[in-house]
This record gives sequence, C-alpha cells and structure tokens, in this order.
Amino acid sequence: MTACDHLADFGTTGDALVLASVSSKAELELLNDWLHAQRRAHPNTKLEVLQLPAGDPPPGVVAQLVEELGTGGDRLVVPVQVFWVPGGLPTRVKIVGLISGRDTYRPPELLQRSILRKDPSRARIVAGEPAKVSELRRQWQEKTVGESPRDFARFVLRRAALAIERMELRLLGPEYKSPQLITDELMASSRFMEGLEKIPGASPVKAEEMLNELATGWSRFSVDLIPNLGRAIFSRGFDPRIDYDPVEIESMRRALEDHPAVLLFSHRSYLDGVIVPVAMQENKLPPTHTFAGINLSFGFLGPLMRRSGVIFLRRKLDDPVYKYVLRQFVGYIVEKRFNLSWSIEGTRSRTGKMLPPKLGLLAYVADAYLDGRSEDILLQPVSISFDQLHETAEYAAYARGGEKTPEGAEWLYKFIKAQGERNYGKIYVRFPDAVSMRQYLGEPGGSMVSDPAAKRLALQKMAFEVAWRILAATPINATGLVSALLLTTRGRALTLGQLHHTLQDSLDYLERKQTPVTNSALRLRTLDGVRAAVDALSNGHPVTRVDGGHEPVWRIAPEHEHEAAFYRNTLIHAFLETSIVELALAHAGRAPDGARVALFWEQAMRLRDLLKFDFYFADSASFREHLAEEMEWHDDWEIHVAAGGEAVDNLLREKRPLMANAMLRPFLEAYEIVADVLCDAPAEIGEKELSKIALGVGAQYAAQGRIRSNESVSALLFATARQVAADQHLLEQAPNLRERRQAFLLELRGILADMDRIHKLSAEQFYAREVRVREQAG
Repeated sequence: MTACDHLADFGTTGDALVLASVSSKAELELLNDWLHAQRRAHPNTKLEVLQLPAGDPPPGVVAQLVEELGTGGDRLVVPVQVFWVPGGLPTRVKIVGLISGRDTYRPPELLQRSILRKDPSRARIVAGEPAKVSELRRQWQEKTVGESPRDFARFVLRRAALAIERMELRLLGPEYKSPQLITDELMASSRFMEGLEKIPGASPVKAEEMLNELATGWSRFSVDLIPNLGRAIFSRGFDPRIDYDPVEIESMRRALEDHPAVLLFSHRSYLDGVIVPVAMQENKLPPTHTFAGINLSFGFLGPLMRRSGVIFLRRKLDDPVYKYVLRQFVGYIVEKRFNLSWSIEGTRSRTGKMLPPKLGLLAYVADAYLDGRSEDILLQPVSISFDQLHETAEYAAYARGGEKTPEGAEWLYKFIKAQGERNYGKIYVRFPDAVSMRQYLGEPGGSMVSDPAAKRLALQKMAFEVAWRILAATPINATGLVSALLLTTRGRALTLGQLHHTLQDSLDYLERKQTPVTNSALRLRTLDGVRAAVDALSNGHPVTRVDGGHEPVWRIAPEHEHEAAFYRNTLIHAFLETSIVELALAHAGRAPDGARVALFWEQAMRLRDLLKFDFYFADSASFREHLAEEMEWHDDWEIHVAAGGEAVDNLLREKRPLMANAMLRPFLEAYEIVADVLCDAPAEIGEKELSKIALGVGAQYAAQGRIRSNESVSALLFATARQVAADQHLLEQAPNLRERRQAFLLELRGILADMDRIHKLSAEQFYAREVRVREQAG
C-alpha cells in the first residue's frame, strides 16, 4: 500500500482538522500526496492541516491548536502519521536509538529518501480513528483536571497519539502492543490528582518524578531485539528450541484476547526474565511488562531494559506517595489491557523448590480490579524449568552460609560467559489454565473493597492456586530423578544397570499418577537413556563418574550434594504426598494396639502442618482425598494398618517406590538441627545467630555421622526451620519453653526414626531387585 492508497473516513460532509505528525521533508512530501488524494476522494469535506513535529510539541504549535479547536464548529479531528514498515535499518542505528529513547523504527532523516527510492512501499500514511471536537471535549471534562484551552489541546494531542498507536498495532500485530504516555495521562487524570491530594506531603512534582522512574514501554525495535538477545544468551548453553505445549499456547492466546493478564512465573534462574519475552515473541503473543528490582538498573542495561518492558521498583515501598503512585500506575496498565509479569515467589528459589508466594504487587492488581478498571484479570501461571543450571554452584555456596554477589557490569559479564561453559540441556515452558480474579474476588466494587481481611484471604487462595498449577504443569526431567536416586546412596556409586532398574519404580509411579515428564525422563526406560542422563551430569555437575574398573560407576560426592539437592527438589512435589503416606504408615505401625488408622491420619495431617513452610499442599479435605487414593492402590490397607507391626512393614514392602527418605530427610534433619540448637538457646535468639550456630552444630553432626545428609547443613533450610519453630511458638518467652523445645526435638527424632525404617525397607527392595536382575542375566 502506498501513501495515496490509504483513504480516511471523513464521513459525507463537514470540516476536518488533520493533525499530521511529520519530522522530515520526505515525510512532508508523503503527507502532501496523501492530502491531495483525500481531497479528491472527499470533495465536500474541508480539510485543515496542523503539522506537528516529532516529540513534544512546542508552545507555538499548542497555541495554534487551541485556536483551531476553538473555531470551525464541531468538526472531526483526524490524526495521521507516517508509518515506516520494519526492516532495512542497520542494527547498530537501532540499538543507539533504543538506548537513547528515539523511535527505532523511524529511519534517520538522512536515510529516508534513500529508503523510499529503493522501496517506496516502506512508508505509508496511517490515519487514526477520527473523533468530533465535542466528544473529545466531553471526555476531557470527565477524566482530567484540566481547565484551560491549552490543557484541552494537550489532551487532544494525547488522544491523537493513542489513536495512531491503535492503528499501527493492526499493521504490526499484538506482539508490538505497548503503553505510551503513561506519565502524561496520569498527571492529567482527575482520579489520580484527587487521590494524590489526600496524601500528606504529596506534590504533583514528586509524583511525576516517581512516574518517570516507573515508566516503561516496548519500543518496536526492542520487541524484536530483546527476545533475540535473550535467545542468544541462553542458546550459548541450552538447546535454542524451547519446549512448549502447543495446546496451552492456543488456550492462552484466546484468553488474552478477552482480558488483561498477569503472568506469574516460577523463578529458579536469572534466565527466567529473559525467557518470558522470548516465549511471548516466538508464539506471537503480546509482550509483558515485567517488574524488577531497581538494583538491576545499572550502566547501559538500565535504559535498555526500561525500553524493553521492565518496570524498575524501589527496594522499599514504605513511602506512602510512592505506594500510591505505584498502585495508580498498575491500575493504568490494567485498564489499558496491557499484560504484567513477575515472579510469584518474589525472588529466585535457591533450593530448587518453589517458595511461598508474595502478595504485594498482586494486591495492587486486585485493587485495580475492585476499582472497576477491568471486568476480569487473569492470573496466568508460567512454569519455567531447566535440565540443568550453572547457578547451582552459587546456590550451594549460599547453603553453606555464603553471601549474595551484588549485580553489576562484571556480574552480568560473568553470568553470560557461564552460559557457554557447557551444554545445559533444554528449557521447558508451560502455561497451565489461568486463574480468574473475578472468581476469587467477586464483582468489581463488591464487598471486598471494604473488607481487607477477606481480600487478603482471597489473594492468598489465588496465589496458592497459581503456584499449585505451576507445580502440576512442571514436567519431571531425568536430571531430577537421577539426582534424587544418587543422593539416597550418600556417596556410594552405582552401576548403569543399578541406576536403570532402580529408576523404573519411580517412572511407573509417575505414569500411574499421569504426571507430566520430559522426553529425557521417558528415555530413562532404556539403558542408553540412563547413560545419557548421567553423562550429562558428570564431571562434578554434580555427578562424578569413576572409571578404570570392570565397568564405570557414578556417584555424588559429599561436596556436590547441595547442587544435586537443587535438582532433586524440583520434583519433590510429585512425590510429596506418597512420602507422607509412608511416614504416617511407619508411625501408625509402631504405635501400641488401638486406633492405628486414626493415628495414621493424625500423623499425616501433622506432617502436612510441619512441612507447610517448605511445600505447597492441597487444602485439608483434598489432601485427605489424595492420600486415600494413594492407599486404595493397596487391598485392605486399613486392616493391615490396624494390625500394626509386621503387617504395616509388609504394606510398605509392597509399596513402590518408597520415597520418604529420598525426598524429605534433608528438611526434617534441618528441622532437627535447629530444634537441637534451640534447646540451649535464649528464648528470642536472632535469625542470623541461630543460623550460624546451626551451621556449626550441623557440620559436627555430619562429621560424626549423626545426620545422614550433608545437604541438611544448609542456611537456606535453616531459615525455613526457624519458621517452623516460630509456628510451634518455640521462639517466644514462656515458663515451659525449654520443655516444649525438647518435646519438639523428640518428635522430630521419632519421625526420622520412622524414616530410617523406610530407608531400610527401601534398601531391601534394592537388593531384591539386584538378585532378580542377576538371575535373569545368568
């Protein structure tokens, strides 16, 4: 389409004011050709033209527009602009423009004529939807605090820019959708200014500074550049083809057409923030606007990220003006149906398992919904998982008490460099069904507006539902399964055949539960698949291969246990309920005659309560249903439990796989260490002091063999153990505090004794399989 082919809709008769944004002689010539075509096509329409320069119009142009809007009756206002079709501009020119804030798809004036000579179709005039002056004036009076004719003129200019943007999106596609003029729109909003006046010490100047700090947007070039840059970074070590579920993609595409969404992703790596825009671009979905800590706004990275949809947040949100501005900023984004994105956990998981959800930003989105900014807002779960990560070495250092490395240019260089050190396998992205905010919060403007407690409870339920869906959709990979198995041997090496036949029970269980798995996990059914998995983890990443004997064997050395634990922890959710079943059975089995079945359920619920700070659980009723389903795989299980002793042991022997020791021992041993320290600690011991003492006691117990897992000695696990102790009211001054702390320690040791019993039965299963395999081979 050439410039003269695109005709605007001026109606049948009347006057029209054309607001023409042109920035060069070449664009002016295109505009004149277009106007000539319009006048031929609409002979009864009087066209007046006001030429607007690129960027903010000078006072003289605003004054001229004031005059035009005050005369000529109720005529149409038609915004037009030259649209440059993407392509042909040198990348270095685009990058400079992106960092400096210029329009990276509008070629510099020196290049425009050359481009048009080679390919005139590269430029066209785009006309936005016309609007009558009377309608624009009504909107201005309803929505803004402006009073003067100049305020009205600036409002018309903002409406014109937004109308042009909508038209260009039809040409570019939804993946180029981005908010524009946020600061100008909010500062002119009557709603925004009325709320600001109610805050002591607030001023428009201060609010505008904060809005400019938050302001973001996707330039057209950054929509192309950032995903490609992200792909270049992770492709250094990962398969460049991300693994998606096409059915989930299409379902999400349809949902995003109807409502704005918040993409809440699992967070195990800094790469997650890179992968989300790649996933959206590859699948031609609208870009998201991602929240990030302002500590990442350094060097050239700051402006680059800011113009790539990143919203930088201050570390502390204790300023009431800043909190108000942020809340209104989020409301504007939602109202204009742009999509937001952040980690539901708030930070990276350094243990491999999902962290509890953070509700802060979610509360701001809920406020926007309850204020009537949108009919519904979707919370879209996003599962991002990896075969391997180079960051596990960093996480292992944190577990031993190390400090976080501050972000900066040197940190960024090392992070990118590390991606190319070896092959880390594949990246998996899943988009399970979205959670409706309307379903949890009711109608906009409903009762939760005035009931903070009810709103917070609904937010918690929403957030946990999102996290639950992320876990359920995350596919189990070979790395996690192999790491879990080798960690149970505590340094003892296994042959390829031993690895293969031991893994089959876990694969059978996952298949029976219809748990999603990766192709690498499916290949563990074969010896070649197992060999590929352990070879990928060898050389201390975290598996050590030992050669020189009759056949190679593989083990996890003590110094690599924390890294291996990260991978194991990514799949605990799939085996969590069955592990609790085992511990509850062992507990009931050693109880004296009586209501052993009732004790089974009592212990299962107690374990759920103890472990709630480390893992996500279904609600109490659903949790009991899930455990009942597990037990229904065993005939007459209640009769066996009621009999106790050997009958329960036989029930456990028949159960495959036995996973409690493999999955939960490190966490319960960490709880035990902290409980042990508390027995001789002051009532209100500080978190850092408790962690320091626990690291020392844990190291002693590991050296003495009093705990079985080196990974239990972890500052990361001790932090959660402290939460467990606080929940048991063991960090508060009380007359019988020491006795209750000792009772808690004894309870944990009883659970670990049950786990020892399960581990012994699991070892019997292993050796029984060994015998069968040798008999079949011989």
